[in-house]
Amino acid sequence: MTAIDRRVGFLFLGFMLLLGVALMRATYLGAFKADSLQHAASSQQIVQTQIPATRGAITDRTGVQLAISQSAADVVADPFLIKHPLPAAKQLAPLLHKPMLTVLSELSRHTGYMPLAHQVSGAEAKQIAGLRIDGITTTPDVKRIYPRTWAASQVLGGVNNAGGDSGLEYFYNRQLEGTAGERRVVFDARSQPISINEVKPMRSGKTLKLTLDAALQDQVEQVLAGVGAQYSPKGATAIVMNPNTGAILALANWPRVNADDPSGAPASALQDQAVQFNYEPGSTFKAITVAGAIQDGVVTPTTQLNVPSVLQVADRQIHDAESHSDETLSVAQILKVSSNIGADEIGGRMGANRFARWVQRFGFGSKTGVDLPGEQQGIVLPVSKYSGSSMGNLPMGQGESVTPIQMATAYSAIANGGYLRPPHIVSAIGGKPQPLPAGHPLWSAPGALITPHVASDVRHEDDRAWQLIYEQVGRLARGEPLINEVVDGY
Repeated sequence: MTAIDRRVGFLFLGFMLLLGVALMRATYLGAFKADSLQHAASSQQIVQTQIPATRGAITDRTGVQLAISQSAADVVADPFLIKHPLPAAKQLAPLLHKPMLTVLSELSRHTGYMPLAHQVSGAEAKQIAGLRIDGITTTPDVKRIYPRTWAASQVLGGVNNAGGDSGLEYFYNRQLEGTAGERRVVFDARSQPISINEVKPMRSGKTLKLTLDAALQDQVEQVLAGVGAQYSPKGATAIVMNPNTGAILALANWPRVNADDPSGAPASALQDQAVQFNYEPGSTFKAITVAGAIQDGVVTPTTQLNVPSVLQVADRQIHDAESHSDETLSVAQILKVSSNIGADEIGGRMGANRFARWVQRFGFGSKTGVDLPGEQQGIVLPVSKYSGSSMGNLPMGQGESVTPIQMATAYSAIANGGYLRPPHIVSAIGGKPQPLPAGHPLWSAPGALITPHVASDVRHEDDRAWQLIYEQVGRLARGEPLINEVVDGY
């Protein structure tokens, strides 16, 4: 055998050995590694993505949109697949609303995953996808929008990645959030989708229809804006309620909050003060004292009472806002001029137990049950905690605290003829009307509230009390105590 033949033989033998090794490797991969390799290939080419649910809208009573969801997308880059970062950055920067150099830096990172933007608009996402830049992908998302920006923002609340996190968005999250769907996307080697199949359909959330009236809400917001401009208060709130049904027609808070950018407001401004703020009601509470006393027959509107210049109750001296000599006033006159001493005289005739029962009947010390989160119940002393001077403070609205929604509810009972109706703000969910909350038992039932006749008496003789409500709002705006009386030693 010649040298050439030997060389050819060695080459052939070497080739056969390499071929044998290759066959053994292929057999090993096919027999023992097939499942793991198939999974790896599938994960690189097939992606199971979630289709975010479209959150249900929130509207006012006439259908005006207060909160809606719009299609959006997250934009992600794989810098390893981007061959020409500079041209890509120039195209993407205007659509991402970022400086070109910032985008260029992100596209030049040594990573296979680089988030570029969160919740760009659906139109912008479509333009980005239309650029067909290798390594740039968009993932569908949903963005929450508040078309009226400032209106009822603390009432509506907000959302985060987990769903509603405050206000009605939180309280009714289960009804609003809907159900996410699933989508199977097949990508090519350049990370471009070549096949999209819907595996599980997405179900939108239900629409929440409120009792709010958008036009009235705007007017109330403007009033509070004027209060804010004039007095620069720490906080203020206003409630407009239909006394016959308990429907809340407007609810505003100051300071205002931009619902699309709540992070721009201080944490205290995010509070819905109508249900979360406790305060001493002051003279506005005298109507409750008088209503209970008349209903129980302790006094009538014409009952004459001695109103001294100073009233001694235990260790306290009670004065009226305006100095006067000893005088005689009817119950109607006491309520009209908002006499502290007169209110205490009426409370004294009622007695502590009877007075405390009427405080409870009007709903103070308990939550109203309004369908808003974070409601406080106020602070009401039990009779067992009354001191010797308590009946010198309580009948005129001092020594206990209430919430604005409690006071609005109690006054609604006086306005509607004696029904204590729970306030509510949601009228329909998903097009289905919500049942009207049951009111307090009729006056003819045990433990009932005041009769229409008594309610009428209090309404006609309580003009001063209604005026005091406006005065109290002014005091709150100026950061002053919510009382208009002067009580020595208190």
